[in-house]
Order: sequence, then structure tokens, then C-alpha cells
Amino acid sequence: MRSPELAATVTPNASASAPAPAAADSARAGWRTPLELTVLGAIWGGSFLFMRVAAKDFGALPLVEMRLGLGALILLPFLWKARDSFRGAKIWAKLALIGVINSAVPFALFAWAAQRAPAGVGAITNSMAVLFTALVGFLFFGEKIGAQRAVALLAGFAGVVVLASGKTAGASIGWAVAAGCAAAFLYGIGANLVRRQLTGLPAAAVAAATLGSSALLTLPFAIASWPDHAIPAKSWLSASMLGVLCTGIAFVMYYRLIQRIGAGRAVAVTYLVPLFGVAWGWMLLGEPLTLTMLIAGALILGSVAMSQRAAK
Repeated sequence: MRSPELAATVTPNASASAPAPAAADSARAGWRTPLELTVLGAIWGGSFLFMRVAAKDFGALPLVEMRLGLGALILLPFLWKARDSFRGAKIWAKLALIGVINSAVPFALFAWAAQRAPAGVGAITNSMAVLFTALVGFLFFGEKIGAQRAVALLAGFAGVVVLASGKTAGASIGWAVAAGCAAAFLYGIGANLVRRQLTGLPAAAVAAATLGSSALLTLPFAIASWPDHAIPAKSWLSASMLGVLCTGIAFVMYYRLIQRIGAGRAVAVTYLVPLFGVAWGWMLLGEPLTLTMLIAGALILGSVAMSQRAAK
């Protein structure tokens, strides 16, 4: 998501909040923060590379099941530590619903898109999650959006139109762009639901619970659509990296960053994910870097930056 696929949330989401660090802690962590943000951006950007490699052999739902299950296992210790906060059917019903909205369906949409468009396309559309979070808050939760953020939304949507108009190897990528934007919109809904329905719960434990719930709900569909052919080793490796590194370990890194520097600064990773997503696809898969991708990326990232400044 999330992002990470990235959050799951998440892109992964920046909706979890934490107190701002003390000045001394910030000074000591000054050199670490840019490095960790860069590494995290590289990992989440790599998730679109791994999806691009594995999706054609696994199919969308089996690949998503691998990602959800492995990510949940990595985060399980956080859920176990906070298990007393997750008792009762009501809280698990909320977690399951949010897991479907914020993990299972967006992951499936991005995996479906990865079968039809370059990795960079998914990474660019993923950045729309920040704008969609503001839009959903305005449309359904009565939040003010302001003129600057409204302009940012329009610029972001213009970038989507430009991206959807592009072609790869002569083939249209419009449907893949639509799937990526739908996933980003669901991330926007999920971020607002987490902020309102799961307040006070440990963020990493919530991630573990939503990923685990989603894995259980997706399992029957993944089994039903499991491929009959043998899956190459590189696809198994990519699927494993997608679940373990890009979902589980990346979420741990992200929540540690939030605890140390605050959610407002940690969300800066949003700007790095599409850059790395495009770069990995170009360097490792030989995917083309088109003019429409450059223009769309500039419009969307610029609109995200404008939206963040307005929010602050």
C-alpha cells in the first residue's frame, strides 16, 4: 500500500498518529530519517516491480493471498502483544471490513493492473491515495477541503487523465490506470475509517489484524483461482518479497518512523514510491519511460505536495 502495497498501508496510510519527538531525539535521528524514508520508498516502489513479475504467473487473487498471509505473519507479534485490545466480535467485524476495503480489494486491483501495464503506472496511481483521503473526508465525513486542496485534487485528476491516455507497446493502459485509481480511492476510504473507528489501538497491531482478516476472507477465492500450471521460481521469490518485505517488514519500518518523527513527516515517503516504482521497472524490467508517465507523475506528485502543504 499501502502499498503497500502501503499503507498495507497501505499506499500504505499515514492515518496513524503519534506524538511528535523531542528536539534532542530529532537531532540524533537527523541522519537516520532521510535514509529510512529513502529505503522505505525503495521497498514500496519495489512492490509494483514484484507484482509485475509475479501477477502473470499467479493471477491476481492467489498473489494477493500470498501477500496478505505473509504480511500478517510478520506483523503477528504486534497483534499478540496487544491482544487484550482486540476482544469481542464487534471489533473484529470492523477490522474485517476495513481489511477488505484497505487491503484485500486494493491489492487485488493493483495486481490485476500489474498484468496489463508497467510497474510505474501502478506506482503513480498509488500516489492518488493522499488526495482521495482528503476527498473522501470532504464528501462523506464533513471535513473542510479548502481552495488550495481543491486545486490540488483537480491537478491530480488531470494527471490521471494524462496517464490513462498513454500507451505501452501500442496498447492502451486506461483500464490499468482505472484499477489503480480505484485502489487508491479505497485507500482513501480506509484511511478515514481507521482514523474514526480504530482510534487508540496500536497501529502495527491493527495492520496485522486487518491483513490477517483479509487473508482469511480471500483464501477461498485464491484457492478457486489457483493456477494449474507450474509457477516459476522468480515468481515465487517475487510473491514472497511482496509479502515479507514490501508488506510486513515495510509496515514495521513505517510505524517506527511514525513513532519517532510523527505521521506528518513520515508521509513524505509518498513522494518517493512512484519515483522508485518507475525506476525499478525501467532498470530491471526494461519498461519504457514515456512522456505521458513523466507528465502525469509531475502533475500527481505536485498535487500531492500542494495538498500536504494545505493540510498543514
